[in-house]
Amino acid sequence: MTGYGAATSELDGMVVGAELRSVNHRHLNLKMRLPSEFAAFEGDLDSLLRKRLERGSVMLSMSWTGRAGARPASIDFELLERYRTDLEAARKRLGVGEGVSMDTLLQLPGVLSVPDEEKPDTKRLRRSALSVVDEALERLIEMRTTEGEAIRHDLESHAAATRKVVGKIERRMPTVVRTHQKALEKRVGELLGGAGHLQPGDIAREIALLADRLDVSEELARLASHLDQLSTFLSRGGRLGRKLDFLVQEIFREVNTIGAKCSDTKVSHWVVEAKTHVERLREQVQNVE
Repeated sequence: MTGYGAATSELDGMVVGAELRSVNHRHLNLKMRLPSEFAAFEGDLDSLLRKRLERGSVMLSMSWTGRAGARPASIDFELLERYRTDLEAARKRLGVGEGVSMDTLLQLPGVLSVPDEEKPDTKRLRRSALSVVDEALERLIEMRTTEGEAIRHDLESHAAATRKVVGKIERRMPTVVRTHQKALEKRVGELLGGAGHLQPGDIAREIALLADRLDVSEELARLASHLDQLSTFLSRGGRLGRKLDFLVQEIFREVNTIGAKCSDTKVSHWVVEAKTHVERLREQVQNVE
């Protein structure tokens, strides 16, 4: 799910900043861009994010900058120049169009350093880093929750449309069986051409076999059950992404089986319609945590 959250806090004249950006991803994929001062806390930050996020490609960017009146952080110009030279060479070799920005260079390890006397102790720095990331995470989750409501309405809409199509197929099936029965009787009569006749029991057996091949009652029952489960999950809320993913796969399988078993023009059209809605469901549940 997409989202954005940012927060800052002050610590001994310095500003600790955190930005979280999230885009859709089937699994949780965490990436971090940390100043060297926070590198030791990467494991703690990773645990913090994983406790509250299950899906999405999430990028955490942190900054450590000075405020007006504070002693400025020093820049290692020699290291900065080496970084620039190496990155420009890599850019030309790979054929990447844009140059390397100063913002990118300043984020690289070791370029910016704070005088030792201005650095807070490790415990306070860790506590500040976790606090500011937690605040940014709250804002990210708030934005993702808003998006989640819109996705829920879309899922409910397509689930209702699928249920409507299933109802039409269910009402059509007795007519399908009768139509195939009449076609079978007519075909048998044409083949015999008055030269003989079949026993009533023989015809009845063939009709029974035909009805069995066309019978999709089990698929329709399972489909209705899956749609009921989908509605129940959506009404409960919470972390549903993986459950919905599995459930929609089952819905698609049942719809596909109905289309394969029933050779009726109207039902075939409805199956295509149902597949369109289920495909939309399948796309959207990839965005659900």
